Amino acid sequence: MSIETGLYGIAVLALLLLLRVPVALAMIAVSFGGIAVLLGFTPALGIITSTPYSFVASWTMSAVPMFLFMGFVAFHSGLTTSLFSAAKAILWRVPGGLAISSIFACTGFATVSGSSIACAAAMGRIAIPEMVAAGYKPSFAAGSLAAGGTIGALIPPSILMIIYGVFAETSITQVFIGGVGVGLMTAVSYCIIVLVTCWLRPDVVPRTLSASFADAGGLKAVVSVWPVAILVLLVFGGLFSGKFTATEAGAVGAGGAILLAAATGNLSIKVLRLSLLETLTTCASLFIIGIGASMFTRFLGITGLSSFIGTFVAGADLGYFELMAIIVVIYLVLGMFMEPFGAMLVTLPVLLPVLKAEDISLVWFGVLVVKLLEIGMITPPVGLNVFVIKNVAAKYVTVVDVFRGVLPFMLADLVVVVLTIAFPALVLGLPRLLG
Repeated sequence: MSIETGLYGIAVLALLLLLRVPVALAMIAVSFGGIAVLLGFTPALGIITSTPYSFVASWTMSAVPMFLFMGFVAFHSGLTTSLFSAAKAILWRVPGGLAISSIFACTGFATVSGSSIACAAAMGRIAIPEMVAAGYKPSFAAGSLAAGGTIGALIPPSILMIIYGVFAETSITQVFIGGVGVGLMTAVSYCIIVLVTCWLRPDVVPRTLSASFADAGGLKAVVSVWPVAILVLLVFGGLFSGKFTATEAGAVGAGGAILLAAATGNLSIKVLRLSLLETLTTCASLFIIGIGASMFTRFLGITGLSSFIGTFVAGADLGYFELMAIIVVIYLVLGMFMEPFGAMLVTLPVLLPVLKAEDISLVWFGVLVVKLLEIGMITPPVGLNVFVIKNVAAKYVTVVDVFRGVLPFMLADLVVVVLTIAFPALVLGLPRLLG
């Protein structure tokens, strides 16, 4: 073991990331070089050739392409386009009803997507023009959709949660169930922001909307969400009742999305081709990061640094809230500069031994870390959701406008983080109830 080599490896990795080297390549290079120094070139070559297969060939990891394919089929076949209309038909009388409808539409889209970027892009394209036409300030309208998109990774099936479950070796189903509470709490907190803004600043969010139930879409709009409702009941009914594993639920969801798209007359070769291409592209980018993280974890294990950090923290006698404050700051800072998967997989090899030493629930932490990573999706300067929304609403806003618009929603996010840390039962209550 060589703790010094592990520390040098982390320093070199940080330098490479600052130089904008892709996360996956940086982790692979540091791991290969570090293992070669410690064990020799031949063992390092053996690890770099065996790790990709051992990581990708995991039964659990097969849930990732299945859930991604389900979401892309649902999106490209138009199964999700009715979500905003349905929410609007129900909520148009509520002050700030269009913004609240968009947030609940994002929540609904999250149940068949698992991606915050896809959620923000799909709902932003539909909702922002209507909100601006109704008198909403464009920056607030765009900000509400950029923030609402982050719910896409909190409500299962979350791809971030699947990757976390694989690396933390904890139940993905339990993390999924725990994510429901925080996802809904996030949606409610965003709605409160809209209501407060509507009350204090009617020039930003109109208090009333001159429409009728029929104009908003009426009963027809509500009924039109039946394919999504069936898909959600099929996947999560089986998953949360224990009938399906996460992997089986992904396969059932992908098959169900194809059948429902065919039943609504929206399935075509083009839809399947686009869905398959985007699934393959997304999986390729995710898996290579995962391979790099798997190698980096093995490198730190060989150096003994992981065990050393866990022992050091246990001996430092840090209180629960002190430790959580440090972890929150780490992820909020990383979120400003890194995309979520890279930030999570760079830190987990170091943090997991600490969490185990402190006997902290890995299910609870998985939900917390996904929430923190999603705050990074709307944090300057590299808030990916902000740039996505700017691209789909370039007619109405600039990047600065969108960052300005997400500020009140970031405050709501921090409140949710504090509540999650202070009351772990908000996450763990439902998983314990469902066994």
